[in-house]
Amino acid sequence: MLAIANQKGGVGKTTTAINLATALAGPDCPVLLIDLDPQGNASTGLGIGRNDRRDGSYRLLLQGGGSVTGGQPTVVAHLSIITAEPDLAGAEIELVAVQDREYRLRQALASLRLTGPAFRFIIIDCPPSLGLLTLNALVAATGVIVPLQCEFFALEGLTQLNRTIEMVRRRLNPSLRLAGIVLTMFDRRNNLSDLVAEDARGFFGDRVFQTVIPRNIRVSEAPSHGKPVSLYDPRSAGALAYADLAAELLRREFAIKDPLP
Repeated sequence: MLAIANQKGGVGKTTTAINLATALAGPDCPVLLIDLDPQGNASTGLGIGRNDRRDGSYRLLLQGGGSVTGGQPTVVAHLSIITAEPDLAGAEIELVAVQDREYRLRQALASLRLTGPAFRFIIIDCPPSLGLLTLNALVAATGVIVPLQCEFFALEGLTQLNRTIEMVRRRLNPSLRLAGIVLTMFDRRNNLSDLVAEDARGFFGDRVFQTVIPRNIRVSEAPSHGKPVSLYDPRSAGALAYADLAAELLRREFAIKDPLP
């Protein structure tokens, strides 16, 4: 189970969640995407309108896994989604008074697995914050993928997130690990992208994926059509990059012999 997290907005987090989930999904690899961001962009990006969202992540958190059927089908074969309902915007406030509030998602997914389909990967799209929704995702997940925008100040936010991951691992979820950092919006014409990549690899080493996601207009256009980039323009640089990222993730998973549920 992978959480896609970064408290900084506009870094390509939801784009990575949608397109990585799409690239992983296949006949032998069913994938569930959980839209845990109240903005609901992952749901929109997979073609599910606000009036068509049911049994979503709000219900999953507040009512438990028994109230959710295992996700809605999407435009991508073998990829299901638990959508973000409008009520999710108030979930942070409601969770404050709930017992074991940090464990709600983990508990719900445990019961969901007993009644729903067997997913090879569960990917959680987190909101751009380090609040209770993101904390629930980190407590439930076994790995975190951090999209890192190739812009100035990007590494400062990453350091804060890394501290949060370490805190969650020590206190709430010992199995949590940093599965990788993916460089997004990489522009080879811009020296700043190379500098950010160099700094990230110098500090985090091989935890930074070799695959980089380029700044690509097709990646930006695809959500407005309710499709991942691999369906919108499968030959685009963005689609090929996300396919490479999925392949690299699978190689890493096999190499560490720590399969993600």
